[in-house]
Amino acid sequence: MSRSQLIQPIRHSLLRPLAPRPRNAFIGSVTRSMADIPKPEEKLSSLPGQHKELPVPFPMTNELLHQDEENQVRLPRSVQALYLQPLRREAEFGVPTCDLQLRSYSVPNLEFFCDFALRAAYYLHLPAFGPVPLPRITERWTVPKSSFIFKKSQENFERVTLRRLIQIRDGHPESVQIWLAFLQKHAYYGIGMKANVWEFSKIGVGKDMDSQLPSMQEAIDEKMKHLGRDKVADTVEKVKELLESERFRHRGGPGIPAYGLSHGPQKVHEGT
Repeated sequence: MSRSQLIQPIRHSLLRPLAPRPRNAFIGSVTRSMADIPKPEEKLSSLPGQHKELPVPFPMTNELLHQDEENQVRLPRSVQALYLQPLRREAEFGVPTCDLQLRSYSVPNLEFFCDFALRAAYYLHLPAFGPVPLPRITERWTVPKSSFIFKKSQENFERVTLRRLIQIRDGHPESVQIWLAFLQKHAYYGIGMKANVWEFSKIGVGKDMDSQLPSMQEAIDEKMKHLGRDKVADTVEKVKELLESERFRHRGGPGIPAYGLSHGPQKVHEGT
């Protein structure tokens, strides 16, 4: 067995052109069974004499052999949805119920959170519209670099605030509150939020408010008892009780009159 006979099959396999790997193939996929892998004795027996290609135990590329297997390999629907635009629900009447304004100094953070808010609104059955770009807010400051004698040496600073608007239409008030609470709980860093919420009631809501007034009045009176002005009567009674107590009169000592609110003038004891 010469040296060239050993190197030639390896060189032949390395020079074989490789087909491009499909996107949906897995790295290192095995398509042959263990019975198809030749044993070392079979490899050595094929070397003498005429050159024969060595059987390859694994495919040189990661391509799938059957088209049925190619159709079966795919990402889950939930993962595929992340690479697509957020789903939206249609509004039946188009009545606005909430305007959510998002502010940030960074474009990637703002776009990411807008996408997150739209996906959350879809799963809460809220018709969301946007994000609508709003005018930027540009702020500039000029400050001196050194003390007052170097007034001409100044430095300028600028801050640009980016804004986006997301509007919810035909949304139930409870669903809108849940949506806002969910966004506040999972708030992204560098994002500010401001929401304007509208609630609509049926005709005759004034009568319902009048019927709830007695219960609300009791709750208000219970809280107003803790204010200082409402404790005047109790304070006066406690002061009267303290001044009329025997312990307070004995603490006055000789030469100090002990006055009582319900009694007449007391006799003063003069000490020697």
